Amino acid sequence: MEVILIRHTSVDVPPGVCYGQTDVPLKATFELEAAVTAAGLKAFLPFDKVYTSPLTRCVRLAAYCGYPDATRDRRIMEINFGAWEMKPFQTNDDPRLKEWYADYLNVAATGGESFAMQYQRVSQFLYELKKADYQRVAIFAHGGVLICAQIYAGLVKPEEAFSALTPYGGIISIEI
Repeated sequence: MEVILIRHTSVDVPPGVCYGQTDVPLKATFELEAAVTAAGLKAFLPFDKVYTSPLTRCVRLAAYCGYPDATRDRRIMEINFGAWEMKPFQTNDDPRLKEWYADYLNVAATGGESFAMQYQRVSQFLYELKKADYQRVAIFAHGGVLICAQIYAGLVKPEEAFSALTPYGGIISIEI
C-alpha cells in the first residue's frame, strides 16, 4: 500500500517555543502554502482513504485540499510534550529537559511522552492500516508522525530521526 504523508503548513508560534499536541494557529500565509501542497498532491490522486490528525493545523489543510471529511485519528497526533507545551526551550528550567536532549528517543517530556511512545502509537495505526484493502491512502499529520512513518517503512533509522524532518506543507510517499 502506498501511503502519502502530508505535513501541515507553517504554524504561528514564536521560534524556540515547544509545541506538540497544543492546537496552535497557522501563519497568515496558510492559503499560499496550502495551494502549493494541494497542487503537489495532484500527482498522487486518487486516494482510497484520507486520514488526518484531529489538530486544527492538519484538519484545515485536509479541508483545503478537498478532504473536509477526512477520518480523524488521535494516534497520528504530534508528540505530547506535556508540561513543556508552549514554553520556550531556552527558559525551560525542568531538569528533565537535559535528559531529553541526551536521549530524546526514550526520555519522556514531563507529563508527556517520549519519541518511542509516539512511534508505538503511530506504528499501531500503520499496522492496522496495512490490514485494509487500500491501494493509496493520504495522511495529513505532523513532522514527528512523518518521521515515525518513515522509520516504520525502513527508510530512516531512529537515531537519524530528526535529520528526516519534512518541511511544512511537504509531501512524502512510503510503502507499507
